[in-house]
Amino acid sequence: MKTFLTIIFLALYSLSFAQTDQELSSTIIRLDSLFWNSYNNCDTAKMGSFFTEDVEFYHDKGGPTLGLHDLVHSFSKNLCSNKDFRLKREAVEGSYKVYPLKKDNVIYGAILSGEHVFYVLEPGKGERPTGLAKFTHLWLLNDGVWKMKRVLSYDHGPVPYKNKKKEIVLSEKEIAKYTGMYKGPQSGDIEVLAGEGHLIMKIGEHRFNIYPEKESLFFDKTRDLTFEFVKGEKMMVWENGVVAEELIIVK
Repeated sequence: MKTFLTIIFLALYSLSFAQTDQELSSTIIRLDSLFWNSYNNCDTAKMGSFFTEDVEFYHDKGGPTLGLHDLVHSFSKNLCSNKDFRLKREAVEGSYKVYPLKKDNVIYGAILSGEHVFYVLEPGKGERPTGLAKFTHLWLLNDGVWKMKRVLSYDHGPVPYKNKKKEIVLSEKEIAKYTGMYKGPQSGDIEVLAGEGHLIMKIGEHRFNIYPEKESLFFDKTRDLTFEFVKGEKMMVWENGVVAEELIIVK
């Protein structure tokens, strides 16, 4: 049977570990954010400072890269060599987990895992999400300095689109104002039909629905596409925040 003092001791012991682990998590996540800041800014020298000399990088699509020299060279060649093409990385909120590594109750390392999204940045175009992936990083503490020893990048796939736009209600008469046949240089002929509270875009045999966000402005719920109808004369198609095409109404 546990005494009151035993219970107090166990509670304080558990609290001390919780505080230590929380401090560790804060440290690792802070270092991780600094590394990815250098990544997003293509500061390859700074990026290299976060790794051990014998770093091991494993990518499920690009294969392994072993050693600091080859890893920094890969960053320089594949990530930062084209000024008209950049990648931006953002962590998936709430996905981070930090696991302490200890020997004799002394922390010597940590494992960081999570998910992140990558965006393509090109001049004159909006940010375009290009992929979602998981990562696992092994951080080691040597002489008071934290560095990554092993990096795993895996489960790469498309980024699920999350619609944040809100649909409003328009009358049948208001919906009907935007119907007709439109013609564009890329899409060719597009027929716009009236649905129940929304519009139907018909391109050849394909149909998809667009929904009113405000009067004369409609959106696709599955992709970052917005359709702006201008004075019954034309339709502007916006993709990722920039104009993708302008279609003229023909009838």
